[in-house]
Amino acid sequence: MKKAEKIEKMLGELAADGGPGAGLDPCYEGYFTCFNSQRYYEAHDVLEHLWLKNRDEHYAFYKGLIQLAGAYVHLQKQFQRPHHPKDRNRTHPAVRLFHLAARNLAPYRPRHLRLDVEVVWGLSTKMADQIIATGYANPWSPGAAPTLTLEAAQ
Repeated sequence: MKKAEKIEKMLGELAADGGPGAGLDPCYEGYFTCFNSQRYYEAHDVLEHLWLKNRDEHYAFYKGLIQLAGAYVHLQKQFQRPHHPKDRNRTHPAVRLFHLAARNLAPYRPRHLRLDVEVVWGLSTKMADQIIATGYANPWSPGAAPTLTLEAAQ
């Protein structure tokens, strides 16, 4: 099965679970469903599916959210396998992605597509700063993982 087919299948499954907001693109909704269940790699993939198809005014916004999920992929992998040669040093690329996410999200502050971008931008910058301040220690754990909330449709 090709990647696009897998994503379409996943979107069907996510829609059956009920997404966070009516009237939004299923890929955008799916991003938040995956992110909030700590499936960061899937969140990245599902929004990338939309991002690759659209070069519109939301392009950098989607890119920033994809980079945010990518940063959490790195932290989660390092947490799960801290002594594995491939996964033990993932905080540096995570910081880079947090900075890129913040840069891409900044123009969309304070709110965009029913997301409090100010909060997400703050999360990105705070995580990068925290990792750097602790000498690149990994602050992520399943119990302290962030969630992102969309505002209700009006």
